[in-house]
Amino acid sequence: MNKVVAGADAAIQDIPSGATLMLGGFGLCGIPENCIAALVKKGTNNLTCISNNAGVDGFGIGLLLEQKQVKKMISSYVGENAEFERQLLSGELEVELIPQGTLATRCMAAGYGMPAVYLLAGVGTEVAIGKETREFNGKPYLMEYAFDSDYAIVKAWKGDTQGNLIFKDTARNFNPLMAMAGKITIAEVEELVPAGELDPNYIHVPGIYVHRIFQGANYEKRIEQRTVRKG
Repeated sequence: MNKVVAGADAAIQDIPSGATLMLGGFGLCGIPENCIAALVKKGTNNLTCISNNAGVDGFGIGLLLEQKQVKKMISSYVGENAEFERQLLSGELEVELIPQGTLATRCMAAGYGMPAVYLLAGVGTEVAIGKETREFNGKPYLMEYAFDSDYAIVKAWKGDTQGNLIFKDTARNFNPLMAMAGKITIAEVEELVPAGELDPNYIHVPGIYVHRIFQGANYEKRIEQRTVRKG
């Protein structure tokens, strides 16, 4: 099976309006910059985006928000995006805020083929409204469903033509979990190498989870909050 595609435009060309997408990254670290730009250019809209956060104004998922391409955000943290805040307060954008650990575990459950998980996080709070709780060993747990995502879009440091992926340092973040969870997983990488060139001991995501891969370009790798000491 040939998983290599020509670039971001080819990788996302069949993503329809109304799709549910998982987007890897944490803040602006390890985000699929090329695929996001391609979605903006294509004009795919009415999207439900599952991501730890919503980017910032003018970058990351913030670009999709500016073009009104996102219908709903399912996130853990969204405090760096003024346009996100404006759309939320005006009722233009649906938002589901969930605990970060719950977000990760629901991704994991989808990748493992588990329909639901029971978690302590959220019990007795607004997060639990309308959800089933069960008691285990004298403690109440909240049932959370695994995510159901049409596509997962991730960004890795290195990948090979069979879709095996290696992430660098903290850019690993949500990317491996989301790569496992998507019905169709698209990976953009900084360096694409022939199959067999990656050391199997260092592969973070096996190629069986990846359906399309391409070598990206022109990564900005912005720093969300740059703080330096005085000279």
